[in-house]
Amino acid sequence: MNFTEGKREKANIYKLSGALDAVVKSLGLSKKYYGWLVVSNWPIIAGEQVAKVSKATRFNEGVLYIAVEDSAWRQELSMQSESIMESIRRQPYGKDVNQLRFDTGEKG
Repeated sequence: MNFTEGKREKANIYKLSGALDAVVKSLGLSKKYYGWLVVSNWPIIAGEQVAKVSKATRFNEGVLYIAVEDSAWRQELSMQSESIMESIRRQPYGKDVNQLRFDTGEKG
């Protein structure tokens, strides 16, 4: 593959991404879709250390539910809520998360 072909493939990916966003918005699903993107990208958003002890499990009505291994981690992540929300909102799909809810139990 040469440079021109690589640029063309990347441009096609961006076109597809834009088309998907348009379809999702036209169906009125953008909040749910973007919330689930946060769930699926939790390891990237949270970072390696936090992702080892937690897992975003679901998104509903602006609330991101996060399972954590134990109460100590629930407390620690609760104290880090602001910085976690900042990390989420830095993502292009993170604007629909309004609240974090940490649940103790298996992280999935």
